[in-house]
Amino acid sequence: MKQKILKVHPNDNVVVALTNLKAGELVQWKNKEFVIKEDIESKHKFFESDLKAGSVIMMYGVIVGTTQMDVSEGQWLNTTNVKHATSDYAWKDVKMEWNAPDVSAFANRTFNGYHRNDGQVGTANYWLFIPTVFCEKRNMDVIREALHNELGYAVTDKYKAYTKSLVEAYKSNTTIDNLTLSPSASNKNDRVFENVDGIKFLNHEGGCGGIRQDAAVLSKLLAAYANHPNVGGVTILSLGCQNLQVSDFEMDLKALNPHFDKPLFIFEQQQSQSEEQLISSAIQKTFSGLIEINKFKREPAPLSKLTVGVKCGGSDGFSGISANPSVGYCSDLIVALGGKVLLAEFPELCGVEQELIDRCVDEATANKFIQLMKSYEKTVINAGSGFHMNPSPGNIKDGLITDAMKSAGAAKKGGTSPIVETLDYTEKATKPGLNLVCTPGNDVEATTGKAASGATLILFTTGLGTPTGNPICPTIKVSTNSNLTKRMNDIIDIDCGPVVEGEKTIEEMGAAILEYCIEAASGYVIPKAVQLNQDDFIPWKRGVSL
Repeated sequence: MKQKILKVHPNDNVVVALTNLKAGELVQWKNKEFVIKEDIESKHKFFESDLKAGSVIMMYGVIVGTTQMDVSEGQWLNTTNVKHATSDYAWKDVKMEWNAPDVSAFANRTFNGYHRNDGQVGTANYWLFIPTVFCEKRNMDVIREALHNELGYAVTDKYKAYTKSLVEAYKSNTTIDNLTLSPSASNKNDRVFENVDGIKFLNHEGGCGGIRQDAAVLSKLLAAYANHPNVGGVTILSLGCQNLQVSDFEMDLKALNPHFDKPLFIFEQQQSQSEEQLISSAIQKTFSGLIEINKFKREPAPLSKLTVGVKCGGSDGFSGISANPSVGYCSDLIVALGGKVLLAEFPELCGVEQELIDRCVDEATANKFIQLMKSYEKTVINAGSGFHMNPSPGNIKDGLITDAMKSAGAAKKGGTSPIVETLDYTEKATKPGLNLVCTPGNDVEATTGKAASGATLILFTTGLGTPTGNPICPTIKVSTNSNLTKRMNDIIDIDCGPVVEGEKTIEEMGAAILEYCIEAASGYVIPKAVQLNQDDFIPWKRGVSL
């Protein structure tokens, strides 16, 4: 019989409903029986025992809230009777002992990647267009349409064809009710450059206006993308008079990689003869660059060359039970194999700070994390908000009642390994192991930051469904439940529903996720976000963003 409820951690005083529960229903966890006091939907929680107002709520073994009134055993936990709460945190010099997972099954495995001259290995080979300012957005769009269509990178637009059929039906005075979409056709065989996985465009709203610090951070972000191992060559479009000068970008790029040797073409519109000359020259030079990077071919690389970012978005009450811990076990496997894992979303680490601090390899790493967390939270509080306002209406509806509850489940993506380094936004990961990266919880701002820190794949868990990707970092969608996988199969790559159903263990699912990562890193499978050209890119201005 399928288990109906789950107590996640021995110290918890709440219990998770794995299926819809009815008022009066008798359920059992191990040797204890509970009578459900009211209807409770799947993914939500109920109290394990009677509690007085002001009592601490524990889940995942940490404080996630306090009761706002007296509550009783079997009663539904909701936003009325529980509010967000966390414990204080500080460096305590805890000597961590890590039991690394058995990686013998992966010890001699490789992936087929693109080897760069600086020793980095990419999981893809992209040409990247970068504007230094939003004024070049229109020129970028014109170039994108020209190159994507003629070089075979445009997704066959079934929606254009559908709209055309509607127009034809309207003109012929026939009904449109029975018209349906035709599936998109694959165009991979139509590509001019076999070894170039795509041409990507980093359109953004920055580079001028705002404050100079915004332009400075953007410059470092764009330099990080240019230096990324998944990028083979770069075209820069600049206006000329903007805050983010080309010389600033070049300086940041040199500081990041003094031996940068990829094809790099720079065009400044205010120095050009005309728009036509600017665009045609950019297309011509880029075409010559594509010929060069097409000479790269995938070659075997050890799994230690993988850098995987872990992210969750559209989270639900199963995120911390199925997908996130499964990704966490995959993270532990990658770390044990000598690779890098990036855990970010600082607002979604609220409540588990002490656990993460205790896993830091030294005091400097812990103190940098503490400083970044406190500084970030202070900025949010000064704006009249707080980390407690992070959960979205969708999160709350599906059982994530407080930010600490959401965070405790979100942190499971980082597994259990020691934390080797804390990175500020745009800083590059250089040490093998688990790295903390300061980003907002906002899906696209976070994935944008992970790629800047060197992620060559992103594992993105979701319980509600999130159509998000990254221009240069293949993003793999991992579902928390099988219903979502069936309903939104066009965006989901991996289903962790079998964990909830009791059909697979966390360890089995984590190993399966790593297998998929190897396939995706080698180009053998193409994640749905890549197929759909979900190239989302939003720079963080370091302002208030959760």
